Amino acid sequence: MKRISIFILSGICCLHGSAQSDSTSPASTDSVINKSTLTVGLTYCNNADYYGQAAEQAIPYLATAATYRLRCGIYFSALAYKLLKDSNQIVSAGNLGIGYGFKLSKRFSADISYNHTFYPSYSPLLQAANPDNASASLTYDNFLSSKITFDYAFGNAVDQFVSLGTGKEINLFHITAKDIISITPTIDVTAGTQHFYQTYLIEKRLEDSLLGLLLPPLGGTPPAQGSTTQTTTQFNLLSYNFKCPLAYNRANYVIEINYQLSVLSNAAQSGAGKVNSFLSASFYYQF
Repeated sequence: MKRISIFILSGICCLHGSAQSDSTSPASTDSVINKSTLTVGLTYCNNADYYGQAAEQAIPYLATAATYRLRCGIYFSALAYKLLKDSNQIVSAGNLGIGYGFKLSKRFSADISYNHTFYPSYSPLLQAANPDNASASLTYDNFLSSKITFDYAFGNAVDQFVSLGTGKEINLFHITAKDIISITPTIDVTAGTQHFYQTYLIEKRLEDSLLGLLLPPLGGTPPAQGSTTQTTTQFNLLSYNFKCPLAYNRANYVIEINYQLSVLSNAAQSGAGKVNSFLSASFYYQF
């Protein structure tokens, strides 16, 4: 049975990732394909994820994405985000990207990409300080699929991230002869710098002051007058992430539900030692 092979850029489920995550821009991971493809997607997530970290308040969102991939492996992506708590704007953020995926050998493949996200002023998203992101990844496919990703995020701040993960797609069962139910448990660890968090706090405090609010910073105690929050300039371990996407696969579309559990390290400035949960539902269709 023909199946869609998709990957999700860090900018959609990570709003990444995302960023990270996300990270949603689906596209074929195969560098050699018989034709150019257009893949469109729609995702709902209960909270925005940035390498396992989250803002002070939950930010549920809807995201739509489209990726056009050429036979040579070059692809173009476009995304639009709607934060469900943002009633003032139809589109809360937008993203444009370009990338190139290619095979190095039978089991090794690589991907390089660049994307820019357009954020409004005083965006509640952690990653809004870094609207530009350059990424490179190397994947090894054998019994397990292992991947290392390097991200260079820049804009108002400059941060570097490295994520190392491994997982395996497991085919569970068929409902009919033309579909398959699969699950792909993965685990990854992320390390990086956190200049973005300083910018996030400054923007949030400014927005709160404009609204006439007197809210304490993360941690509960207001800083002394004239003091500043120190950002982490060292490269530290940030999070351990377990993801478990369950997918219904057809020849031209995929319906997926994904649960992510993220345990933040003590070095993470946004909720050190905290456990975050993210739940998303996605639909992808490939032409």
